[in-house]
This record gives sequence, structure tokens and C-alpha cells, in this order.
Amino acid sequence: MILMVQKEVAEDIVGRPDRRSLLSISVQLYGQPVIVDYVPAECFYPAPEVDSAILKITSYPQPAVNVDDRKGFFTLVRAGFSASRKQMGNSLAQGLGISKDEALAVLAVAGILPQRRSETLTLEEWAQLWRVFQQAGGLEC
Repeated sequence: MILMVQKEVAEDIVGRPDRRSLLSISVQLYGQPVIVDYVPAECFYPAPEVDSAILKITSYPQPAVNVDDRKGFFTLVRAGFSASRKQMGNSLAQGLGISKDEALAVLAVAGILPQRRSETLTLEEWAQLWRVFQQAGGLEC
């Protein structure tokens, strides 16, 4: 798939370390996004106020990580990003409506420091966190 989107949106989808988002995790589960080129605003008439980027997404034959319940997985990821700029322990507790102690326990089992922020977790770490949540009894979706 090749599309043109606002430059910042394309960069968000590609999700470099420390700039991941719900959008980048959602796209990267199903395909590999790459920015092919940038298109400056002055290439359009009338010129918009933002630059654009050409984004190529090559889809995977199977999702990049094994998560057997994608709805539940994305409930977890959404919860992690629900409180922007908060540490994971606080984000998960708030986003899932669980106690902070429960969130900290699951993060510990998953090997993820509770001081980290959602945007620093890789797709693989989100999948590991999901597996631990499932083993701990799952989520109410």
C-alpha cells in the first residue's frame, strides 16, 4: 500500500524509538511502514500549511507478533497510551481501571520497568505484556 499523508503522521506511523503511538503499533502489527520520500507543501496548489510524506506499507502474511486475541491486545495498548506522558504503571492502572499494584505486578512479570512510558515499548514488548495479562486472568473487554 502506498499513500500520502501529513509528514508528522507518516513519522508517527513509522514510530521511531521513543515516538511510538497507538497508530504506529496498529500499523506495525500488520505491515512494515517506510517513508519513501517527502513532498513539500509548495508542491501543491494551493499550498497547505504542512509538508507531506509518501508512505509505503508492506503487509505481512501473518501479524508481526503472535497475539491470539487482537481485540484484547488493542484494549491493553489503548490503555497504555490513554494517559499521555505518564509512566506505564500509572497509564495501565488508569486505562484498565485496575490498582497500581496490579499494574506493577504484571509489568514486573513481563520484565518491563514501570517507569517507562508507552511510547518507548516495542511491538514485541507490547505482545509480551499482553501474554502476561492473559496468564494473569485477562482483561474485561
